[in-house]
Amino acid sequence: MNQYVIRGGNPLAGEVEIAGAKNAALPIISAAIMADQCVTLENLPDVNDVNVLLESIAGIGAHVDRIDRHTVKINGSTIHDCCVEYEYIKKIRASYYLLGALLGKYNSANVPLPGGCNIGSRPIDQHLKGFRALGCDVKIEHGTIMASCDYMRGTSIFLDKVSVGATINIMMAASRAVGRTTIENAAKEPHVVDVANFLNSMGADIRGAGTSRIKINGVTSFHGCSYTIVPDMIEAGTFMMAAAATKGDIIVKNVIPKHLEAISAKLLEIGCEVEEFDASVRVVAARRLQRTHVTTQPYPGFPTDMQPQMTVVLALAQGTSIVTESIFENRFKYVDELARMGANIKVDSHTAIIDGVPSLTSARVSSPDLRAGAALVIAGLSAEGVTVIDDIVYILRGYEDFDGKLRSLGAEIKTVSSEREVEKFRLGGVS
Repeated sequence: MNQYVIRGGNPLAGEVEIAGAKNAALPIISAAIMADQCVTLENLPDVNDVNVLLESIAGIGAHVDRIDRHTVKINGSTIHDCCVEYEYIKKIRASYYLLGALLGKYNSANVPLPGGCNIGSRPIDQHLKGFRALGCDVKIEHGTIMASCDYMRGTSIFLDKVSVGATINIMMAASRAVGRTTIENAAKEPHVVDVANFLNSMGADIRGAGTSRIKINGVTSFHGCSYTIVPDMIEAGTFMMAAAATKGDIIVKNVIPKHLEAISAKLLEIGCEVEEFDASVRVVAARRLQRTHVTTQPYPGFPTDMQPQMTVVLALAQGTSIVTESIFENRFKYVDELARMGANIKVDSHTAIIDGVPSLTSARVSSPDLRAGAALVIAGLSAEGVTVIDDIVYILRGYEDFDGKLRSLGAEIKTVSSEREVEKFRLGGVS
């Protein structure tokens, strides 16, 4: 089992290039199988979730040609099966996007219930509500979602709760339904817009993505296209937080600054310097930062996927901060690991009360999920001594070459697979 070992205490400085957005790439890969012509996707992040999903669509017969690390060609004309294997799906949450894609193309889909990080209840009831409203018969048997219909018909769907996954899934299915579908109370996240733009590139007629009302006029077929995935705002935000926690100076490149406004605003509020350019953001933390309060919200609010990283920064800030998690109920599981490093955080239900400390100390900690794992890396980078992070498989799900990018900024971090390598690092550092 691989681990990260980190010798902290060095301010991070330099430039880092951000990869394509995992949260956009996964539904776009799923949607690509809806065309019977070749679809070329560029700026794909080379992360485990993406690679598993590519294997799963190849497993049902799609032709997948990996051109290079960040480019793939997909042709869905050779799909022979609407039943997706559990072995692929148990590893990732975004498997449910194959429901909308297969329903849209074949009016039939059998997909096992999804896996992924255990950060709290993430029911798919709104997805299933949408499919049923479109005319599908949906049931769950033996751990598999089975959906089918003679044809889907457009309708008006009001989501009881803002849901990125349900918005995208319904949008994919409805893009091939007969007539117009309207999704009310739709999610507004940038990756929702990116998926809509991709579907439109294949011939869909979708308007209003990025607002709370999305209108979809169904079409009978999709054609091939070439499409470039939007930059990953969460990876970008993670490096911005790394600059803040280590008192660093980082230019984060290949980003859309508007997508980062909620993150930038909080960093400015606590005392960072944030400078925006056309496709990059610079974050400088020249002194100890100040307290603030943060509440996670759907976009354009502060993203739940940045909550653990922000908590690490506030654990080092002066004063008492409050972080409220309004999306997932189990997202503070990493706090016990931070406490091992000297953080002073008390969790009460959905709220963390953080009394800032001057510094953290190294420890052996374990990553409970993807974003919490990244947060623990940031904590290790800021702490004196050598920190060991176990269970980095979660981190590899969503960050491309995370340790390599951090080393390019001056971090002392290495991936190891044995206690002997850990001890070698303690004695000699990165090699």
